[in-house]
Amino acid sequence: MRFLFHKLLPPVLVAVLFLLLWEGIVVVFEVQPFLLPSPIRVAESAAEHWDRLLWATLRTGGSALAGFLIAAATGIILGSLLGLSRWLERGFYPPTLLLQMVPLIAIAPLFVIWFGFGASSTIAATVVVAIFPVIASTLGGIRSTDPQLLELFRFHRATRLQTWWKLQLPSASPSIITGLRVSAGLSVIGAITAEFVSGYTGESAPLGSLIIASVQNFQTALMFAAVLISSVIGFVLFGMVNVLGWIILHDWYGERTR
Repeated sequence: MRFLFHKLLPPVLVAVLFLLLWEGIVVVFEVQPFLLPSPIRVAESAAEHWDRLLWATLRTGGSALAGFLIAAATGIILGSLLGLSRWLERGFYPPTLLLQMVPLIAIAPLFVIWFGFGASSTIAATVVVAIFPVIASTLGGIRSTDPQLLELFRFHRATRLQTWWKLQLPSASPSIITGLRVSAGLSVIGAITAEFVSGYTGESAPLGSLIIASVQNFQTALMFAAVLISSVIGFVLFGMVNVLGWIILHDWYGERTR
């Protein structure tokens, strides 16, 4: 309990100070609500439109989670394949850089053409944005495996699959977890950006479409509420990765130190 208190207290204090500073700026400088609504106005707007925000959160959160899981699984597999073969790395790693270099907003319309409007194109765009950090971190972790342990596995005539599963993948887990943390944040960014193009309007609109509609209708408070909720989705995904990382690393390194 005391450990959780010390962990939670600093971010809670920073959040409270940020909200007080925000409220103070609005009050002291008499900022118009359509330019910068106060935290109270944002909370009131969120309460007024809670049903729209709830459904938008579920849709965006579902798309971001699905895209993240696909990117995580695919990225670990591809990164492992590249790490196990220098030839594959030289041939296929440079093209994967395109996933990081091409702006999503420029290619999002293509996903609408290929997958149609809605969640399918959003998930596809999220995968493209989130997969590269997982590939790069997995590849780096595989390449940094202890050479002496690799030699030991070769001495005992372990197959490549056995070496990967029992040695290289576990030893690369810290690097993979770091890549997954980055990917978790990018998943939400990718989902929201894709929804700017591939989402749909109305009462069942996702957060990205709701943000665009709020800007067009000068509902700045509602827009801030949607943006803050999208940030919460990112924190939730990041927290899930942290919990998973703690479990994996605790089991792996706990076993090694016994």
